[in-house]
Amino acid sequence: MVAMEVDSERKLVQRKQSLYQSLDESFGIQKEVYRGQQYSQIYFARLHLMRTLLYSLLPNWKPHLPVCTVLGLEEGKECIIVGTLYKHMKLKPSILDEYSKERSVSPLVQRHNFTHQDDNLVLEDESGRVKLNSCLLLPSTYVTGNIVALHGKETSAGEFLVEDVLEPGLPQQIERPIQLGEDKYVVFISGLSVGRSSSNPLQFQLFVDHITGHLGDEKEQNVAAQVVQVVIAGNSIEVPHGLLNGQNLGSKDQSKLFEPIKELDIMLTQIAASIPLDIMPGSSDPANFSLPQQPLHRCLFPGSSAYNTFRSCTNPHCFELENIRFLGTSGQNIDDLGKYSKANNNIEFMERTLRWRHLAPTAPNTLGCYPFTDRDPFYVETCPHVYFVGNQDKYESRLIKGSEGQMVMLICIPRFAETGVTVVLNIRNFECHMLSFATQIHS
Repeated sequence: MVAMEVDSERKLVQRKQSLYQSLDESFGIQKEVYRGQQYSQIYFARLHLMRTLLYSLLPNWKPHLPVCTVLGLEEGKECIIVGTLYKHMKLKPSILDEYSKERSVSPLVQRHNFTHQDDNLVLEDESGRVKLNSCLLLPSTYVTGNIVALHGKETSAGEFLVEDVLEPGLPQQIERPIQLGEDKYVVFISGLSVGRSSSNPLQFQLFVDHITGHLGDEKEQNVAAQVVQVVIAGNSIEVPHGLLNGQNLGSKDQSKLFEPIKELDIMLTQIAASIPLDIMPGSSDPANFSLPQQPLHRCLFPGSSAYNTFRSCTNPHCFELENIRFLGTSGQNIDDLGKYSKANNNIEFMERTLRWRHLAPTAPNTLGCYPFTDRDPFYVETCPHVYFVGNQDKYESRLIKGSEGQMVMLICIPRFAETGVTVVLNIRNFECHMLSFATQIHS
């Protein structure tokens, strides 16, 4: 038991404990061997997984229709085809275009979204591909890599006229504990960006002091004692651009590299001394670029890693707390969907990935990932109770329901260095709120 001292009455408050189980094994790549394989194999593995799933759903969807391959389509004959979507995008960046335009003047404003009204979808299986014609299947909603079942027929123009669409839908969910009986909180934070010139160390220190029980009156300290888990969802460190350009670094530049990590370790040590802590890598952290990102090496954190409460985790990250399943990423999958498709908000992108049963449908087309040969680790086999994504512009949360009673809390975690905001979830009743540590330093 970890004890916190209350200064006013000098009595000890016991921090609550929780049962934790890591489920990151499927995101590890230690046993994988790279032999120069291409990315086609991960698409084959994804199609095999999803097609088997979609075939099992067909009897309840359109049991009277035959299932065809693309090559077996006949003009005017209604049928169902299952395959991988490919989206032709006229604005999609191409490395060949970048190379040919290297000496030309680059645009002043970089695009944030590459969708266009002329984009069109193609369905592909092992036998071939066919262009899709539909008002139901909007190119702005889907991305290359989605697996769907389509009801329709081939037209005289050689296109497939889509009349209905079947997506995989939310997967099966393990039963959520009925009542925990007491409040227990999980705190999410992302985008600390330690080392950025504009970051405010006071904000992070206020956060650390608050959750470890060193701030506030007795009531606030009792609430802080109910925090049972802290999750840091990526982008904890920001190394100045230009340092890692392949040149030998001088002693001053070397200190710019390790000082942010050292500063982060000091802060994490304060947390790990009191609360279980999971840290995930992000796009700016010293980790591998491609998904799934492997855990940050423990040697980077000599202070905090000495505690058994400190866990360096993968991205994506999956774990169970009190038999409640959590699944989350550091944000790359949602950010990439935002470039190649459209939605009203990022919560909608998150909901789509669950209903597609795939965390990163744009990988490996536009999102870097390891070339797996016989499996796709981003396939969502079991529906989480909590699905979180880090490094977003603002805090958002939504409780969604599936057709078989599944309930999932979706959480967008904002970048802390820019907003000073963390997210707190009560796992007893799934109440979610943000906690702001925004401060202003006046010169």
